[in-house]
Amino acid sequence: MNDTQILDAVERYIRGEMKPDERLQFETLRKSNAEVDQLVVEHTLFLQQLNHFGERKELRSSLNDIHTDLTERGKIDSMKLKGTSKVVYLWKRYRRVAAIAASIAGITALTISALVWAFAPKANSEVDQLKREITDLKNRTNQQRNELTTVKNSITEKEKKKNNIVYKSGGTGFIIDAKGYLVTNYHVVNKARDIAVQNNKGEFIAKVVYTDPSKDIAILKIDDDSFKPFTAIPYSISKSSARLAEPIFTLGYPKNEIVYGQGYLSSLTGFNGDTLSCQIEIAANHGNSGSPILNKNGEVVGILNARQNSTEGFTFAIQGKYIYKALDDLKKTDTSYQRLKLTSKSSIAGIDRTEQVKKLEDYIFMVKVN
Repeated sequence: MNDTQILDAVERYIRGEMKPDERLQFETLRKSNAEVDQLVVEHTLFLQQLNHFGERKELRSSLNDIHTDLTERGKIDSMKLKGTSKVVYLWKRYRRVAAIAASIAGITALTISALVWAFAPKANSEVDQLKREITDLKNRTNQQRNELTTVKNSITEKEKKKNNIVYKSGGTGFIIDAKGYLVTNYHVVNKARDIAVQNNKGEFIAKVVYTDPSKDIAILKIDDDSFKPFTAIPYSISKSSARLAEPIFTLGYPKNEIVYGQGYLSSLTGFNGDTLSCQIEIAANHGNSGSPILNKNGEVVGILNARQNSTEGFTFAIQGKYIYKALDDLKKTDTSYQRLKLTSKSSIAGIDRTEQVKKLEDYIFMVKVN
């Protein structure tokens, strides 16, 4: 409640114009607020003085009327004053009235001055605050506009770069973490200037975050604003080696569409007895490098990495357990990758092969390199 409202409430309280509940609330306010109570007392005296002044003026006016009437009827003699005597007479007669009127005028002037002093700074303060808020809002709007322009320009540059790149070679990669991390062969991305990955959802810019030339393993990260992270990965990464003669299958990009292939593990070692890899009997072509090798339970047991040119059908794969080592090495070199985690349980075990492939397709990417 501001000063004007309080003054109005005081006058209505003194005049008895308040409703019972409102009067009760105001009396409670008087008891709890000494300033309001003092204002009621002072304003009561002020109004009483005004009333007394009015009554006195009315009485004096009545006496003057009676005096004039009696004089005109000749009942009394009235001495007419002239010159300075008349001025002195009038001063002596009305000086009390003049004093009261002057007092009332002074009190009124002081009250008005106090109200102006109380409200004017507040209004100026509110105006200044409003100006500051408008200025701050304008600055924030300009900042947001600049940020949007920067983002727009960045997106435009990325799109131009993506559209203008001519990719000359490539392979296959598959998701190992739902936030957009893939594994492929080191030889697929070696000396690459630009990398893009593509599945049936679209093409995305990617970058290399880890390489191990000795095991021919590389980890990529999709670095594209248009990429939406996966919720979960349907397959798991096996920590154990595949068994001899175990049925296996793969999905990869030897051409511009995903291709399915199946076969079996034909040797526990790779080319020339290499213990890091194994030999598989499966059809593979250029572009299959980096493809996942899965068993019937939907577990990745290897990464396809080479085909022996002299013998048709002999293909080699890096054992899947080395993906765990690659991820551990990445976490040691950069702490920002500590939250990366491989899926340890497959959700496609025991279902029909066609359904397995259908659930896998989104997670297998063509890797394109310039």
